[in-house]
Amino acid sequence: MKEVGTGEEAGHRNKSLMRGEVDREAKCVNDAVCFNITVTADLLFLSVSIQSEDVQHEANERMLKKRTILLLCVVVFFLLILLDLYLREVVIMISRFHSLPYNGTYNSSVSEMYDIPATVSTPVLYKSPGPYLVEYPYEYHFVINEPNRCEQEKPFLVLIVPVAPNNRADRDIIRNTWGGESPVLDKVVKVFFLLGLRTGDGVAELQEKLLQESKEHRDLIQSDFLDCYKNLTIKTMVMMEWLDKYCSQAAYAMKIDSDMFLNLPNLINMLSNTPETNYLTGLVAKGSRVSRDQGSKWYLPQEVYPNSRYPPYALGLGYVLSLDLPKKLVEASRHVKAVYIEDVYLGLCMQHLGISPTEPPEGGKFHVYPVTYSRCAYSRIIATTTHEHVDRMSVWTDFQRPGPYCRSLQMTPEQLDIFVPFL
Repeated sequence: MKEVGTGEEAGHRNKSLMRGEVDREAKCVNDAVCFNITVTADLLFLSVSIQSEDVQHEANERMLKKRTILLLCVVVFFLLILLDLYLREVVIMISRFHSLPYNGTYNSSVSEMYDIPATVSTPVLYKSPGPYLVEYPYEYHFVINEPNRCEQEKPFLVLIVPVAPNNRADRDIIRNTWGGESPVLDKVVKVFFLLGLRTGDGVAELQEKLLQESKEHRDLIQSDFLDCYKNLTIKTMVMMEWLDKYCSQAAYAMKIDSDMFLNLPNLINMLSNTPETNYLTGLVAKGSRVSRDQGSKWYLPQEVYPNSRYPPYALGLGYVLSLDLPKKLVEASRHVKAVYIEDVYLGLCMQHLGISPTEPPEGGKFHVYPVTYSRCAYSRIIATTTHEHVDRMSVWTDFQRPGPYCRSLQMTPEQLDIFVPFL
């Protein structure tokens, strides 16, 4: 019985052991499931967190980019403002070059010319009149002058040639061609070259050369405005001031460009039968339209000149005036806005005076387009522009040689190579 009991107990123990193993296995399975669920949940949470962080990171990057772009826009905007202010100052500086006031003729060196005496007052602060107007009237001064030539030589006709300070070549060509003629048909003719000042490198050396040239030829007039295309109106009005102050005893003056051919005998003949007062002639433009094309060299906005057409004016290539007019034109300039188109501006001043330019007695005398050279063609005109590459010295030599200018008096204008522009 003891052995049987012992066997039963062993059986019970074995069953208990087996149930314990099953329970342990079930518990392990449950624990594994729980662990897997926990790990899966953790992984899902971690994935969501990572995705959330990525989204937040992308949002931050987008915000940073927007802020960076905004900051760049602000910086560029302020840089553009600074650039605009700088360019305005540059325009102001180049539109008017202030040099020292001086009365008389310089015979000194450039270093002396630019010395600032203690007694000289500070120039009036320059105010830019805008891109389509020039600073005139203004008290300009002559730094190289010939104040006594007209009084001493009493010319009938004074030729004023506006030319750049560094353009010695054109001055020499004119001196050796039509500018060297005097007397012409028993009339004294004098040529003067009108210059402004230059800026930049080599100014002192250029000025020394001009002083030497003036000493050699005594035909330079230089004023203290900046010599540039926009300031041609200033150049023209300074010419009027000089004529009124130093050469009013002459009968006539002619403003003529440096690239022109001039037939002086024909001009003197024309002036022998013209009025001595209120007279201005040349290639007269009538009813010319105002250019509103901003790309045009002669553009004027409506707020500067509201009319659609200009009054009559003589083209700036070459016009002749009686010497009572300079004083009147200078006075008129005090009442007329000085536009940068110099010949138009003279027309506006003439309109203010109630005086109209006069057509030449004959057509085809003044030419804005170059007349092709022939002795016959040039013998019948007064003035023409010339092509840039034409050898004007050779043309002059040929024109001056003896013999008849024309082979036949029956030649047509086409055969004479005369071109009359229709304005």
